[in-house]
Amino acid sequence: MIDLLVIGAGPAGLAATAEAAAAGLSVVLVDENAAPGGQIYRGLEGADPARIALLGKAYRAGRPLIEAMRRAPATLMLRTTVWSIERRGEGFRVGVAEAGAGGQRRMQELAARRVLIATGALERPFPIPGWTLPGVMTAGAAQTLLKASGAGPEGPTVIAGSGPLLFLLAAQYRRAGVPIDRLLLTTPAANLGAALPRAAAFLASPYAGKGLGLLAGLAGRVRTVRGVTGLAAEGDGALGAVSYVAGGREHHVPARTLLLHQGVVPQASLAMAAGCEHGWNPERLAFEPTRDAFGESSVPGLYIAGDCAGIGGAEAAALEGRIAARRIATALAGATEADPTAAALRRNLRHALRGRAFLDRLYRPPDALRVPEGDVLVCRCESVTAAAVRAACARGATGPNQVKAFTRAGMGPCQGRLCGLTVAEIVAEATGQPMEAVGHSRLRFPSKPVTLGELATLHAPPQGGRSRHGRLF
Repeated sequence: MIDLLVIGAGPAGLAATAEAAAAGLSVVLVDENAAPGGQIYRGLEGADPARIALLGKAYRAGRPLIEAMRRAPATLMLRTTVWSIERRGEGFRVGVAEAGAGGQRRMQELAARRVLIATGALERPFPIPGWTLPGVMTAGAAQTLLKASGAGPEGPTVIAGSGPLLFLLAAQYRRAGVPIDRLLLTTPAANLGAALPRAAAFLASPYAGKGLGLLAGLAGRVRTVRGVTGLAAEGDGALGAVSYVAGGREHHVPARTLLLHQGVVPQASLAMAAGCEHGWNPERLAFEPTRDAFGESSVPGLYIAGDCAGIGGAEAAALEGRIAARRIATALAGATEADPTAAALRRNLRHALRGRAFLDRLYRPPDALRVPEGDVLVCRCESVTAAAVRAACARGATGPNQVKAFTRAGMGPCQGRLCGLTVAEIVAEATGQPMEAVGHSRLRFPSKPVTLGELATLHAPPQGGRSRHGRLF
């Protein structure tokens, strides 16, 4: 029985691991990747100085977090997938699959007194005509390739959507010498007016200087088109062109690569499957877990920190990880007095989150690019279209779980991680219900694919003996 199991080695998980270990807890940190850092600091440990300079100061800022985790007396399990979390008495039993030689995975169950989920964010779905064509990918995936291997696209490249990541990726590509043919911005002009009442906090935040610096670096160097609507990818078997409407005219531009992005949302599937309550955030247009001030979820002893609880950025995620770790340490020690360090961390967290409300409103993606119609694919795993989801609603489906029964949307390997939000928003529009009433897809364990053979090895009896468990379930 370990004191704390941390899931995810991004900013929140790294900070929580170091903080908890420093407090004397036994800690295990698990992550699916081959190295710590998460998406924001991916590949940082092995990156050469040239790549670090290319990716910028914010990327380099992750080094102290990784180094602190490496120095901590904690166990790091990489290439390890968490596929179940089960409450057992006063603690948890967590199923993990650790990659081994020859592609085999070693199945284990880890017993932990407390669990912290810090799995970060995923990109909001961007379902447009042709988005499943080879050559179309997300901006986040493109940045992953850049961080992990220094790879960039060849041939005509278009970046489209809204959000700060578009400008950051464009700036990184420019420094890397990767030409960008066009930057298509889909942010509605009306968003700026709606965001202005929140501008004061933004201008006093670190986001303002970073954002203005990015825009200044791109001005005059990348062809930028604003007010884009009607975005579509075109091609026969592969991307050949991008079409869009701007200035009252339809445009077609040749493209070999189209990179899409319209913000990120919490990666909530693991917490949902574990039974944590989630509510709809109308400002961020996402389902977020219910937590207390220290990150504890509605499941006692299960904490959630970082962007998987609500998008706040790397600095805020690290602070949330430290706050949760300190709370867990004091709770396990039976301490009742106030923790002055935690109070200071919460003040720093409020400062780190200044300006987020402005960004949330400014880059709120338009309905037309979140809620598709017609033959646009929604569920890529099961090839379910937007029209099929609407047809299910016409037949009486009132939520994504009923749509799943009618159409199989969300029943593929990703279990709705990629399509669940889109399906829920289509249902809300088609039925006239608020998102709170529609709800989210019901997720179950195993949360990631595992084979029956792998499950069988988990409780396999010793050679010539009998299993003490008797049965798998």
